[in-house]
Amino acid sequence: MIPTPVQRTGAAGNRLVADAYGADGHPVLMLHGGGQTRQAWSHVAGRMAARGLSPIAVDQRGHGDSEWIAGGGYTFFDFGSDAGALAETVATETGIRPVAVGASLGGIASLLAQGQADRFGALILVDVTPSLNADGVARVHRFMTKGLADGFGSLDEAAAAVADYLPNRRPTGSSKGLAKNLRLSPDGRYRWHWDPAFIDGPNSVATRRDAARAELVAAANALDIPTLRVRGGRSDIVTEAEIAEFRQLAPSAEFVDIAGAGHMVAGDRNDVFGDAVLDFLARHGFAAGPP
Repeated sequence: MIPTPVQRTGAAGNRLVADAYGADGHPVLMLHGGGQTRQAWSHVAGRMAARGLSPIAVDQRGHGDSEWIAGGGYTFFDFGSDAGALAETVATETGIRPVAVGASLGGIASLLAQGQADRFGALILVDVTPSLNADGVARVHRFMTKGLADGFGSLDEAAAAVADYLPNRRPTGSSKGLAKNLRLSPDGRYRWHWDPAFIDGPNSVATRRDAARAELVAAANALDIPTLRVRGGRSDIVTEAEIAEFRQLAPSAEFVDIAGAGHMVAGDRNDVFGDAVLDFLARHGFAAGPP
């Protein structure tokens, strides 16, 4: 399905670019992980639209085609404020609280937004919990900072960096698909399609982590909407310890592990991930059942 490009406004008046799929169905706000773009959701969003839903896949602030924030502004709280603003816009336009699907950073933003106000009809958290495994987070940080300053000389060079980070993912045989996640700089080098200040700026994603975790714990403990926590079976970000904590915080939440997937669940096992999400949404009355 070919989506319709739309623009939205974040909490700071920042421009956010999104793709809208379907029409007149229950709205689904889809928020990607750090370093990704809205393209991460294209296949699943198309499947959702075919089942009567109306997904809106958003480039989060500083990512993809959305506006970079002058002076930074990339803390978890900033992303949470944007998620809240987007949810309120959707509710105003449709009269319906959207479902939120958030991967990693997008899940943190969604959970923070729900903790601030009752903004969503259901919540799907993809490989994220209030606590994250420190070793896994460090590995992601090393990958994201690789080539941050100097970039890559070619798409193949960038693909090699991805393959080193994701050694278990099946090679596609072409590096062209990476182009949507990279920007060609004036110096002829390829760089990631996100603001470097997201990682190393004065208000980066690492700022105020402890305060954000406290709010995430409170938000998880207060969840009273249908919630699905999806984990990659090989994830090193969400381990058994983090799962146990979340089960205590949100005992009514549903859980599913996607075997063979790492932290990048949708990218690793897209069809299996889509099946799990659509089954959850159908069982809770948000989507039509399988045709």
